[in-house]
Amino acid sequence: MAVFLILLFVAAGAFGYWQWSRRRRRKQLLVSALTEHQRAVVAGQVPLSRRLPPDLRGAFEGKINAFLDQVDFVGCNGLEVTEEMRLSIAAQACLLVVNSDTWYDHLTTVLIYPGAFKSRQARHNGYVVTERETVRVGESWSRGPVILSWAHTQQGALDDHDGHNVVFHEFAHQLDDLSGHTDGVPDLRRDQSFAGWAHAFLPAYKAHVRAVEAGHKTVLDPYGAEGPEEFFAVAVEAFFERPEVLKQHEPAIYQQLEMFFRLDPSAWGAGRQG
Repeated sequence: MAVFLILLFVAAGAFGYWQWSRRRRRKQLLVSALTEHQRAVVAGQVPLSRRLPPDLRGAFEGKINAFLDQVDFVGCNGLEVTEEMRLSIAAQACLLVVNSDTWYDHLTTVLIYPGAFKSRQARHNGYVVTERETVRVGESWSRGPVILSWAHTQQGALDDHDGHNVVFHEFAHQLDDLSGHTDGVPDLRRDQSFAGWAHAFLPAYKAHVRAVEAGHKTVLDPYGAEGPEEFFAVAVEAFFERPEVLKQHEPAIYQQLEMFFRLDPSAWGAGRQG
């Protein structure tokens, strides 16, 4: 019994030290800068990052370093993962949390395919379960992993004005899932209320579904009609890539996202900053 207690004490001590060293390393990474080479890669691969206000650049680079340290990038179907890929994905993911205490706590792996990939999904209807195979450009699983098509990831980042960005979309799902449910309502900030969020999003979502079903052109990607969680994700895409348009047509949604992310991309302008 004494030996067991000693071993238990040693194990607890080792685990405690590991936790302490992990927190210490993360704290150091969050205040570390990118190298000039890394900075140039991020600027080239993620043009939106050039417009980030100067006062956020330090936090942005630190979070990229923390993300790269935490997440393993795995190439699929023969894809060789490059530094360019890692930096592009990390930078896009970190733009979403650059001014927030929110973090991808459970994410450890990002799988990258060369292009669109096949995915099997199960659907439940009572006791009946059906499976179907679909072709996708991105997926987000609860507590990870995130799965991405590199071709669409790169194109989505390089064209930062079209409102389509697969990394923003899938990482919006990761943030949504932190609440315990991927339902279009993430863990809100203390100065936000569920009532305010619902008042903004619910009518807009219903109107979006009606417009899509009627074949009308919509401000947000029609895919948002698939469910409240998809509506939130496409709204996040628009918030970062078409902020002026979203603010004009859906001001209540823009306001809620501005509060949630603690960012106002509509004020970033179109030129290089920092």
